[in-house]
Amino acid sequence: MYARGPSTPALGVFFLLSTFKFPASKFGLTYSYMGMYYRGVPRAATTSDAFNAVAEPRRREILNFLALRERPVGDIVDRLNLEQPSVSKHLRVLREVGLVNVRRDGRRMLYRTNAEAIRPLYEWTSTFERFWGHQLNRIKERAEAQTDRDSDSSQNSQRRKHDPDRSRN
Repeated sequence: MYARGPSTPALGVFFLLSTFKFPASKFGLTYSYMGMYYRGVPRAATTSDAFNAVAEPRRREILNFLALRERPVGDIVDRLNLEQPSVSKHLRVLREVGLVNVRRDGRRMLYRTNAEAIRPLYEWTSTFERFWGHQLNRIKERAEAQTDRDSDSSQNSQRRKHDPDRSRN
Protein backbone atom coordinates (compact mmCIF):
# COMPACT_ATOMS: atom_id res chain seq x y z
CA MET A 1 0.00 0.00 0.00
CA TYR A 2 1.28 3.48 -0.81
CA ALA A 3 1.33 6.55 1.45
CA ARG A 4 -1.41 9.05 0.84
CA GLY A 5 -2.62 12.29 2.34
CA PRO A 6 -5.43 12.81 4.84
CA SER A 7 -8.89 11.56 3.96
CA THR A 8 -10.88 14.79 4.47
CA PRO A 9 -10.87 17.22 1.53
CA ALA A 10 -9.79 20.25 3.56
CA LEU A 11 -6.86 18.43 5.07
CA GLY A 12 -6.04 17.00 1.66
CA VAL A 13 -5.63 20.51 0.25
CA PHE A 14 -3.36 21.40 3.15
CA PHE A 15 -1.36 18.22 2.56
CA LEU A 16 -0.91 19.11 -1.10
CA LEU A 17 0.07 22.68 -0.36
CA SER A 18 2.55 21.67 2.31
CA THR A 19 4.07 18.87 0.21
CA PHE A 20 4.69 20.65 -3.07
CA LYS A 21 6.88 23.69 -3.50
CA PHE A 22 5.69 26.09 -6.17
CA PRO A 23 5.86 29.85 -6.70
CA ALA A 24 2.81 31.46 -5.15
CA SER A 25 2.60 34.29 -7.66
CA LYS A 26 2.23 31.81 -10.51
CA PHE A 27 -0.95 30.42 -9.00
CA GLY A 28 -2.46 33.65 -7.63
CA LEU A 29 -2.02 32.59 -4.04
CA THR A 30 -1.60 34.75 -0.95
CA TYR A 31 0.84 33.80 1.79
CA SER A 32 -0.48 33.38 5.32
CA TYR A 33 1.51 33.87 8.50
CA MET A 34 0.95 30.18 9.21
CA GLY A 35 2.99 29.20 6.18
CA MET A 36 0.04 28.23 4.01
CA TYR A 37 -1.19 29.73 0.76
CA TYR A 38 -4.80 30.58 0.02
CA ARG A 39 -6.42 31.01 -3.37
CA GLY A 40 -8.63 33.97 -4.04
CA VAL A 41 -7.59 36.05 -1.03
CA PRO A 42 -6.11 39.13 -2.63
CA ARG A 43 -3.48 41.01 -0.73
CA ALA A 44 -3.93 44.76 -0.66
CA ALA A 45 -1.22 46.61 -2.52
CA THR A 46 1.00 48.80 -0.39
CA THR A 47 0.11 51.66 -2.70
CA SER A 48 -3.65 51.18 -2.34
CA ASP A 49 -4.01 53.60 0.60
CA ALA A 50 -2.13 55.33 3.39
CA PHE A 51 -2.97 52.63 5.93
CA ASN A 52 -1.32 49.89 3.88
CA ALA A 53 1.66 52.13 3.17
CA VAL A 54 2.38 52.83 6.85
CA ALA A 55 1.95 49.19 7.82
CA GLU A 56 5.67 48.78 7.06
CA PRO A 57 7.74 49.94 10.08
CA ARG A 58 10.56 51.43 7.97
CA ARG A 59 8.08 53.67 6.17
CA ARG A 60 6.85 54.93 9.54
CA GLU A 61 10.47 55.65 10.50
CA ILE A 62 10.95 57.60 7.28
CA LEU A 63 7.75 59.59 7.91
CA ASN A 64 8.89 60.41 11.44
CA PHE A 65 12.26 61.54 10.16
CA LEU A 66 10.70 63.72 7.46
CA ALA A 67 8.20 65.26 9.89
CA LEU A 68 10.67 67.92 11.04
CA ARG A 69 11.76 69.22 7.64
CA GLU A 70 12.36 68.18 4.05
CA ARG A 71 15.42 66.09 3.40
CA PRO A 72 17.28 64.44 0.51
CA VAL A 73 17.44 60.65 0.17
CA GLY A 74 21.08 60.61 1.32
CA ASP A 75 20.17 62.10 4.70
CA ILE A 76 17.47 59.48 5.21
CA VAL A 77 19.89 56.69 4.27
CA ASP A 78 22.59 57.97 6.65
CA ARG A 79 20.32 58.72 9.59
CA LEU A 80 18.17 55.58 9.50
CA ASN A 81 20.97 53.18 8.51
CA LEU A 82 19.06 51.79 5.53
CA GLU A 83 20.26 50.93 2.06
CA GLN A 84 19.66 53.60 -0.60
CA PRO A 85 17.62 51.38 -2.95
CA SER A 86 15.39 50.36 -0.06
CA VAL A 87 14.81 53.99 0.98
CA SER A 88 14.01 54.94 -2.62
CA LYS A 89 11.43 52.16 -2.88
CA HIS A 90 9.81 53.16 0.42
CA LEU A 91 9.73 56.81 -0.67
CA ARG A 92 8.12 55.81 -3.97
CA VAL A 93 5.34 53.98 -2.09
CA LEU A 94 4.84 56.91 0.29
CA ARG A 95 4.80 59.34 -2.65
CA GLU A 96 2.26 57.24 -4.60
CA VAL A 97 -0.22 57.27 -1.70
CA GLY A 98 0.38 60.98 -1.16
CA LEU A 99 2.01 60.83 2.29
CA VAL A 100 5.23 62.38 0.98
CA ASN A 101 5.80 65.25 -1.42
CA VAL A 102 8.95 65.66 -3.48
CA ARG A 103 10.57 68.66 -5.13
CA ARG A 104 13.69 68.93 -7.22
CA ASP A 105 16.50 71.23 -6.11
CA GLY A 106 19.09 71.03 -8.86
CA ARG A 107 20.14 67.38 -8.97
CA ARG A 108 18.75 66.59 -5.53
CA MET A 109 15.26 65.34 -4.76
CA LEU A 110 13.94 66.72 -1.47
CA TYR A 111 11.18 64.84 0.36
CA ARG A 112 8.79 66.07 3.04
CA THR A 113 5.66 64.75 4.68
CA ASN A 114 2.26 65.81 3.44
CA ALA A 115 0.33 66.72 6.59
CA GLU A 116 -3.05 66.75 4.85
CA ALA A 117 -2.62 63.17 3.65
CA ILE A 118 -1.63 62.06 7.16
CA ARG A 119 -4.81 63.54 8.65
CA PRO A 120 -7.00 60.43 7.98
CA LEU A 121 -4.43 58.30 9.83
CA TYR A 122 -4.50 60.69 12.76
CA GLU A 123 -8.29 60.85 12.84
CA TRP A 124 -8.61 57.08 12.79
CA THR A 125 -6.05 56.53 15.55
CA SER A 126 -7.54 59.32 17.66
CA THR A 127 -10.75 57.29 17.97
CA PHE A 128 -8.70 54.89 20.12
CA GLU A 129 -7.02 57.63 22.13
CA ARG A 130 -9.58 57.40 24.92
CA PHE A 131 -8.61 53.75 25.47
CA TRP A 132 -4.95 54.67 25.67
CA GLY A 133 -5.71 57.56 28.02
CA HIS A 134 -7.73 55.29 30.28
CA GLN A 135 -4.92 52.70 30.39
CA LEU A 136 -2.30 55.36 31.10
CA ASN A 137 -4.43 56.75 33.93
CA ARG A 138 -4.73 53.27 35.45
CA ILE A 139 -0.97 52.75 35.22
CA LYS A 140 -0.37 56.14 36.84
CA GLU A 141 -2.82 55.38 39.67
CA ARG A 142 -1.16 52.01 40.35
CA ALA A 143 2.31 53.55 40.35
CA GLU A 144 1.21 56.30 42.74
CA ALA A 145 -0.49 53.78 45.04
CA GLN A 146 2.66 51.62 45.05
CA THR A 147 4.79 54.68 45.84
CA ASP A 148 2.45 55.61 48.71
CA ARG A 149 2.61 52.05 50.13
CA ASP A 150 6.39 52.02 49.84
CA SER A 151 6.78 55.37 51.57
CA ASP A 152 4.34 54.34 54.34
CA SER A 153 6.22 51.13 55.01
CA SER A 154 9.59 52.91 55.07
CA GLN A 155 8.22 55.53 57.50
CA ASN A 156 6.85 52.79 59.78
CA SER A 157 10.21 51.01 59.82
CA GLN A 158 11.95 54.29 60.66
CA ARG A 159 9.53 54.87 63.56
CA ARG A 160 10.20 51.40 64.95
CA LYS A 161 13.95 52.00 64.93
CA HIS A 162 13.65 55.29 66.81
CA ASP A 163 10.73 54.47 69.15
CA PRO A 164 12.11 54.75 72.73
CA ASP A 165 9.07 52.91 74.22
CA ARG A 166 9.73 49.91 72.03
CA SER A 167 13.36 49.58 73.12
CA ARG A 168 12.43 49.33 76.83
CA ASN A 169 10.44 46.11 76.42
